[in-house]
Amino acid sequence: MKIVPSAESEKSVSSVPKVKICGITSIEDALMAVEAGADALGFVFYEKSPRYIGVKEARKITEVLPPFIERVGLFVNRTPLEADLACAESGMSLAQIHFDVDGSYFDSLRTKALPVVRAGSKEDIMKFAPRYRLVDAYCESYGGAGKRLNLEWFDGVDCSRIVLAGGLDPQNVREALAYGFYGFDVSSGVEIRKGKKDPEKVRAFIEAVKGGVCAP
Repeated sequence: MKIVPSAESEKSVSSVPKVKICGITSIEDALMAVEAGADALGFVFYEKSPRYIGVKEARKITEVLPPFIERVGLFVNRTPLEADLACAESGMSLAQIHFDVDGSYFDSLRTKALPVVRAGSKEDIMKFAPRYRLVDAYCESYGGAGKRLNLEWFDGVDCSRIVLAGGLDPQNVREALAYGFYGFDVSSGVEIRKGKKDPEKVRAFIEAVKGGVCAP
């Protein structure tokens, strides 16, 4: 189950949104999230983040994951070559590019990529369209700040290629289900503390997304 289908894939691969649990720092949290139903796990290769994990430590986790779980490396201010090497060494299947780049960056990247749009206005959310992309709330720092986006910006927008991030938790994610997002990315909203996931919150978030869509 891939969080970013190839360009040749059909526009909609599933009516049920995908869930990515980001900021994974331990085998325990990774396996717990997978058991709870996560489709993808995120690993932060940004040294200034409290959820930073090294390449070797990430490799120890990815080696024990089931084969159909997307392994996503988050990068800030890395060249395409650096991101490719880190993905290869750590066992990542996808590179999440969480800083400002243009299309030429992705042309140079060999690893499948998920661009991040740091949206400060409604107009920003269309950046990189029609490419699959993650849309997060703008903040001066990189790596996400737990700030929520204005859902009204997505009124009338085709969200089937957008992964929504920013300030999500098991309670408020239900408000976004009707927009038809491809997936949801959560980190701080399912934590006990920075870098440590709360099993109850992880399960509640995934149930809110997948159960909410499937409910009659």
